[in-house]
Amino acid sequence: MSDPTPLPQREDEDASIGLCQGILFDLDGTLADTAPDLAAAVNKMRHERGLEMVPLEHLRPLASAGARGLLGGAFGIGPEHHDYSSMREEFLANYEADLCIETTLFPGIGDILDELDARGVRWGIVTNKVARLTEPLVAQLGLDTRAGCVVSGDTTPHSKPHPAPLLHAAKELDVPAERVVYVGDDLRDVQAGFAAGMVTVAAAYGYCGNDIPPTQWHARHVVNSPAELLELLRYIG
Repeated sequence: MSDPTPLPQREDEDASIGLCQGILFDLDGTLADTAPDLAAAVNKMRHERGLEMVPLEHLRPLASAGARGLLGGAFGIGPEHHDYSSMREEFLANYEADLCIETTLFPGIGDILDELDARGVRWGIVTNKVARLTEPLVAQLGLDTRAGCVVSGDTTPHSKPHPAPLLHAAKELDVPAERVVYVGDDLRDVQAGFAAGMVTVAAAYGYCGNDIPPTQWHARHVVNSPAELLELLRYIG
């Protein structure tokens, strides 16, 4: 199913980033560059079928969509395909086995998190990646003891673009949803943040794997680099 049309953001003063008290980040394509390991998992499937590797540049924009995006890019199949379920499990098994080989935080993200920690600003992670993959990855990135919350795609009954994971995370941070910033590199992130009543930031430096460019997602803010994101988040007290 394609993403629904983006919604316009509120124009009221409550949407001001200067009034916010907490920050939530998407994981893949926002905090961490996970595309190399995700691409390796699906290319292993192609290799075992005697097929050529798909270049990382082709798969990178699809990484935020997880198994659906990578299988679509590598094999041209979607959830309606009769082999999708078994191939999804094969992909996830490959990925789980080599979860953090080339994955790193995007350059500059470490500086952002260090500054937030130094200022005592509460922050957390909300991803559609399932917990069995999220938790060990976050630990290997050294963020498990720092994040105020980690919400996975199966933590609540719904995943993004539904607002439930973000609302759950806001409760974990003990910050009202309307005082939370959500940063993500996918249209679904902006839709979820809008539906949760949060201030949305589109991370245009990420994967952004959608035909609609980030400037048209109707996010409250668009940042083109972690350095821009750092400057923006300095307004949060």
